[in-house]
Amino acid sequence: MPLLTHTLLASAIAAASPGASEPTTLDSVEVQGHAVTPLAVETLEQARKRLAERAGATGIVDARDYRTGRVSTLSDALGYATGVFIQPRFGAEEARLSIRGSGLQRTFHGRGLELLQDGSPLNLADGGFDFQAVEPLTARYIEVYRGANALEYGSATLGGAINFVSPTGHDAPNLTLRAEGGDFGYRRGQAALAGTWGDADGYASVSRMQQYSFRAHADQETSRLFTNLGYRFSDAVDARLYYTHVDTASELPGSLTFTEFRNDPSQAAPGNIALDQRRDFKLNRFAGKLAWQLSDGSSLVVSAFYSDKQLDHPIFQVLKQDTQDYGVDVRWRSEGELAGRRNLLTLGATLSQGDTRDDRFVNVAGEPGARTNQFDQRARNTKLYAENQTWISDQWVLALGAQALETDRRSRDLFITGGRDESFSKDYRGVSPKIGLRYLADERTQWYANISRSLEPPSFGELAGGPGITQVDEQEATSVEIGVRFNSETLSLDAALYRARIDGELLSLTDGVGNPLGTVNADRTLHQGLELGLGWRFAEGWMLSTNYLYNDFRFDGDAVYGDRDLAGVPPQQLRTQLRWTSASGIYIAPNVEWTPQDYYVDHANTFRAPGYAIYGVRVGGDIGGDLSWFVDARNLADREWIASTNVVADARGLDGRNFLPGVGRSFYVGIEWRLP
Repeated sequence: MPLLTHTLLASAIAAASPGASEPTTLDSVEVQGHAVTPLAVETLEQARKRLAERAGATGIVDARDYRTGRVSTLSDALGYATGVFIQPRFGAEEARLSIRGSGLQRTFHGRGLELLQDGSPLNLADGGFDFQAVEPLTARYIEVYRGANALEYGSATLGGAINFVSPTGHDAPNLTLRAEGGDFGYRRGQAALAGTWGDADGYASVSRMQQYSFRAHADQETSRLFTNLGYRFSDAVDARLYYTHVDTASELPGSLTFTEFRNDPSQAAPGNIALDQRRDFKLNRFAGKLAWQLSDGSSLVVSAFYSDKQLDHPIFQVLKQDTQDYGVDVRWRSEGELAGRRNLLTLGATLSQGDTRDDRFVNVAGEPGARTNQFDQRARNTKLYAENQTWISDQWVLALGAQALETDRRSRDLFITGGRDESFSKDYRGVSPKIGLRYLADERTQWYANISRSLEPPSFGELAGGPGITQVDEQEATSVEIGVRFNSETLSLDAALYRARIDGELLSLTDGVGNPLGTVNADRTLHQGLELGLGWRFAEGWMLSTNYLYNDFRFDGDAVYGDRDLAGVPPQQLRTQLRWTSASGIYIAPNVEWTPQDYYVDHANTFRAPGYAIYGVRVGGDIGGDLSWFVDARNLADREWIASTNVVADARGLDGRNFLPGVGRSFYVGIEWRLP
């Protein structure tokens, strides 16, 4: 609750004694109360401080920044997050999401990153994740941990982790109403309530999005309900419960040849229309968190989750999957002293399991025909992780950590035909260590460096995803990074250089029309690059924001591909925005997204996707502090551009269906009303 100051001034006039002639003034009494903040959820400033103490690349996104424009996809929320490459497919919620080349082959159903909601995994137990499971409008802020710096949450993937932290009744407006609309039938609305009731607080949001997109056969509809409820039992113990419901339906227009793209980028692939290809699912997810503040200053957080997902996915065949995932995480964090120096220790354990009933049928115009297969699948994960930071001097901090992982993938073939049993059982285990160092140059500047290992087992989509599937091994990598963080009132800088040598990189391939061909392990690959984020207030009312990526991803002496480039991601990408805000609060923000170089769609490096530059502008402001509005204009030059591509082994220089066109010129408007 807000700071409450109550001053009592009492005066008494003695009347009992006739000699009393003057009033008597009593001493002033001042009573102060302090804001109650949940133990299980950090404030934005608390999270900033914690992430700044990582011996590696991290970042945080304030949701209030991206709510000043259209918020339809994760690209709208994460487009300016340092080190994050994200590009939607045909303007839809699904995207290619990658950090340091993680899962760069995937344009759908992501892999290579750990997505979290308030510290609990959104990934399925086999490692895959769905973009529609996240509602950016129900985040108070977003934490980004690049590479091994996600060890705090037990993640040891190549890319790291992204944690969406929800509002609570303590930091959200009592009522929020938001409406967005624009071209291609785009409509989005949100209504959210929040409040506190003594020791309890709550937040609830209902949202709906629909659009028919600029491409044929690309209708999108998603409805979401998100709630959380907290209760503070004492100054040392509180708890929070979460519930999420998602109902989403997405038509898939498919990929085009480059010639088809040039002739008409709005068309759909003929096969996608004939098979009525879609990705529809319903998700119900429950989670809970219990936090203790112990007497010695340490904290203990226990989290648990359960989710049920029902997928209806007509593609080259019809997939119907029913998946239940559940797990628990225990994390202990202690801050004290070691040999007279500040010391910070994090210990944790995570257990998770996912069970899937996977039914497959012939696709008859989008409906299931004859059964082709049926699997009973189970994924189990056990993680133990630890990280310790010791301030060995006032300026130097040493970080040591490791994660031990044991996981298995089991698939039982329930529909054996022709004597071919496709059952399999694979186990993966290993230890991923990390050592890091920070140098605190002054209050505003710190340098860091680290070296780490990572281990990623394949998901079921890579073990049993389609024709040509073989049993692949885990992906392992050794990564090094060096970087700098600088923050002042006028300038913020986040820069990191990294290099990862990867053994057995998981490469998911498709055919010329986008159908999966399976996953292979590359011999050895190299991922290296530069991540640069800049925020510069160079004059009163002026702000420059920039996210720049340099990506050098290649094979390393491969028997087939030599030292050729890995396909799928451009070598460079720049997103930058210049914003001017007037004294009255009106702002104008021109922006540009630029990919200056062509990039390959195949690992043999025989066919390229063209680079592009698209321009936009955002205008908006606040009215009376409670009402805000915006106009968001995108791709003003109506440029025809490629947003993403399939990844194929060898295009042989031929023009196949590998291209996903980006959205043409479009305009969006929005209004949001907040009742404090």
